[in-house]
Amino acid sequence: MRADYEQWARQVRRLAGERRAVILAHNYQVPWIQDVADFVGDSLALSRQAAETEADVIVFCGVHFMAETAKILAPGKTVLIPDLEAGCSLAASITGDDVRAWKAEYPGAVVVAYVNTTAEVKAESDICCTSSNAVDVVRSIPEDREILFLPDMFLGAHVERQTGRKMHVWMGECHVHAGISPQEMRAKAEENPHAELLIHPECGCSTQAVWLLDEGVLPAERTKVLSTGGMVAEAARSDAERFLVATETGILHQLRRANPGKVFEPVNEYAVCRYMKTITPEKLVRSLEDMVFEVTVPEDVRVRAAGAVHRMIELGPAPVAVG
Repeated sequence: MRADYEQWARQVRRLAGERRAVILAHNYQVPWIQDVADFVGDSLALSRQAAETEADVIVFCGVHFMAETAKILAPGKTVLIPDLEAGCSLAASITGDDVRAWKAEYPGAVVVAYVNTTAEVKAESDICCTSSNAVDVVRSIPEDREILFLPDMFLGAHVERQTGRKMHVWMGECHVHAGISPQEMRAKAEENPHAELLIHPECGCSTQAVWLLDEGVLPAERTKVLSTGGMVAEAARSDAERFLVATETGILHQLRRANPGKVFEPVNEYAVCRYMKTITPEKLVRSLEDMVFEVTVPEDVRVRAAGAVHRMIELGPAPVAVG
């Protein structure tokens, strides 16, 4: 198996060199793709890598909205996604028409769009956010302004708790994160009393986790609500030896590779995003060989969406992507 990987990786690196391509991979990708990528990270880190790259071609191993974001930030680059079926249930929960109708109900409100949205939705928004900076984005908005937060209701609830701001929150959800239940989380935590619990704010269990913290059921010092990038950073600096991870299971490879002396277990071993997993090693090779599939964004949409994305990026320093 290792020999197969090394032969495949040499082929990928050769093709990437010929195409002057950079390979970006999200933390939820399959291990081989994470290992061969130039950069691995969460949405925010990869967006910044796309904006700063000197490569001619960006091969985005993630889901479609991420590749669109790369094209928004790097319009002069060729952006490829290895499989057009790599969609997102959360991004599909809201359209540009939905946002326009919502804004009409609340004139003057600031629209905050999670990056897990289409380019069309970003174009109707004032500022974007990721799970790692959503709290900072909302805190940057004057307190006398109403906020329309879309589309993830669990992330919206987390931001409301952290900021004390009441927002209008779109009732969308990621089907994978919504499927990680509070009951599973509590049972795992009780079975592993010394483990640190890492929870993605999109998870359906995140609200319950905060309630359990308040009730003293979960220890505050061992329960962290973090983005995938935040999980990688926390695992590296923590003294804990065992971690329970509540997010898509693809992150486990990144955590284990970076921390070989520590143990990482999923709260739900079936929390697998079928859209992320449509991108296979074979499809990455085909993408580089045949230059497929190119992601485009209409220029008028791109320009408006870029304003929302750039306002997000300008808020703070880039998190570290794993190179």
